[in-house]
Amino acid sequence: MNTIESLKWRYAVKKFDTNSTLAPSQIEILKEAFNLTATSYGLQPLKLVVINNKNIQEELVAASFNQPQVLEASHLLVICIPKKYTITEVEEYFDLVKKIRATPDAVINPFKTFLTADISKKTQEELLVWNRNQAYIALGNLLTVCAVEQIDACPMEGFVPAKYDEVLGLNKQNLTATLVLPVGFRAEDDYMKDLKKVRKNIEDVVIEFN
Repeated sequence: MNTIESLKWRYAVKKFDTNSTLAPSQIEILKEAFNLTATSYGLQPLKLVVINNKNIQEELVAASFNQPQVLEASHLLVICIPKKYTITEVEEYFDLVKKIRATPDAVINPFKTFLTADISKKTQEELLVWNRNQAYIALGNLLTVCAVEQIDACPMEGFVPAKYDEVLGLNKQNLTATLVLPVGFRAEDDYMKDLKKVRKNIEDVVIEFN
C-alpha cells in the first residue's frame, strides 16, 4: 500500500483478534517512531508505557469505561507526560545536545537561556496543557506509522488517568497517563472492518492560496 491507501485502510478498531500478537520487531518500530516524534523545541516531555500483560490490561478495562479493546489488544500503549515539569528537563536536553552534536556552549547558551526563562515563567497548569499537546502529536505520529506498518489501533481519550497512574505506578515517576492506544490486529468479525470511511470532501477541509 502507498501512504494514502494505508490511511484509508486504518480505522479505530472496535474488536481485536485476541489470537494474534504483534511481533517484537513491530513493537520496536512503534517505540522508535514514538522517540522520533516531533515535539516543541525537541524537548520530548513524554514517556511511553508499553504493556503486554493481560492481568494489567484486564485491570485497566474498568478504568477505561469498560472498553474491551484495552484487554483484547496485543499490546496497550500509554502516552504519559510529567505531572510537574521543571527547567531540569531543559538542562538535560542541552546536555544531550552537547553529547550528540558536540555543540559548543557559545552556540547553545543563548537558546538555553531563552528556553529556561520561557519555561520558568509558565505555571504548572500551562506546562501541563503544553505537554499534553505534545502527547497528541505523538499519538498522531503513532497512528500514521501503525497504518503504514499495517498495525491496527484504537486511540482513546476515554479513561480515568488517576486510576491508570495508580495501577502503573506512574505517580512515583512524576508521570500521568494522557492518552491510550491499544494496538494489534482487527478481528474478522469487527463490524467496523468493512465499512466505508466517512470523510468530508477535500475542498471542504482544505483552504488553498495560490
